[in-house]
Amino acid sequence: MHINRNSGHLSYCSNIHPGETWQQTFQNLKDYTTQVRNQLTTEPFSIGLRLSNEASLELIKKKNLLSFKDWLADQNMYVCIINGFPYGGFHNQIVKDQVHHPDWTTADRLQYTKRLFDILKELLPEGLDGGVSTSPLSYRFWHGSELEINRVKTEAVKNLIELIEYLHAIKLETGKSMHLDLEPEPDGILETSQEFTDFFNDYLLTAGADFLAKSLDCTQNEARQIIRIHFQLCYDICHFAVEYEKAEDLLRSMVSSNINIGRIQISAALSSGITNSGDDQILSARELEQFDEPTYLHQAVIKTKGGELVRYPDLRPALDAFTTVDMMELRTHFHVPVFTKNYGHLISTQQDIIEVLDLWKLSQFTNHLEVETYTWDVLPKPMRTDIVSSIVRELQWVIDTLDQ
Repeated sequence: MHINRNSGHLSYCSNIHPGETWQQTFQNLKDYTTQVRNQLTTEPFSIGLRLSNEASLELIKKKNLLSFKDWLADQNMYVCIINGFPYGGFHNQIVKDQVHHPDWTTADRLQYTKRLFDILKELLPEGLDGGVSTSPLSYRFWHGSELEINRVKTEAVKNLIELIEYLHAIKLETGKSMHLDLEPEPDGILETSQEFTDFFNDYLLTAGADFLAKSLDCTQNEARQIIRIHFQLCYDICHFAVEYEKAEDLLRSMVSSNINIGRIQISAALSSGITNSGDDQILSARELEQFDEPTYLHQAVIKTKGGELVRYPDLRPALDAFTTVDMMELRTHFHVPVFTKNYGHLISTQQDIIEVLDLWKLSQFTNHLEVETYTWDVLPKPMRTDIVSSIVRELQWVIDTLDQ
């Protein structure tokens, strides 16, 4: 869906809907996405497609891919972006840290991602760029030391460069420009914007550029330019809000490192708000308890009154630490609806979304905006509403925010 007649494309990520096979994924698009489109626009509608490994193995078959392309044309829909972060099951089971499995040291992650790009190559409309999002290399707590984390980065670079070379060949063959959109996340090996830019500059543009230059028989500068085209940032607003990162600072960092942004994932985190007293903390803790659920990781970061950031791998240990930390605010990686600011005594990080969208209006630093609230099934029961009307309300809120 075009935004305000500008070049941007607004979608929502289909990881909202449970389903791991291609048959289930396709049925969800028929059942839900068409209803969302019908309530919002008569113009071509962009789909943020999520494909598990299992679904990708089915969709890559020529018969299935042709059938899907025909359906997209018939429904006036199109696909520019794919969510390639969760490889396996993502609903109705405990996901937690397994969302990072397999990581970027493995052939399985590389082959899955190549397959997603093979699918996207067929679906991507002419003249548009396309991207596949992916995990932040690996999960930090699987690796016991900085030495081990550095080894993971080194191994990941080899697979990433193989993928970048693959995308470069596709571009030369078809003219279609596609990029891997790496998504920093709390407790990922790449967690903050600083860690992302450090990896980009110190690993991809050094050893990675060496590998690519030798493989393509090109200069270092040419190799680095190819990397910049095909390796970009997935700017998940919720994730960076949990890290208390300001949009203006983050974007300035990307510009200074000449890093492109492949997409914005529009998502809101949950916050205690500023706590001014012990009573505030107790009330916040009581209300946050209802969001401590067993399916997904809800990493939390407490900002102390002295400005220190104290990180916890899930919401439960953060809640347990309430009385031992001189807390000013707690933010947790729990995607909540983007259209709501207040949740009782709690608040969302909706203001971070508004700030990012305001900056996007000034420079349109990416073509793709994707709403990604995947937690509807695990929200506290009073907050669960009809999924179609909820998605429509989120997309309409984004459109209205951009119009302001």
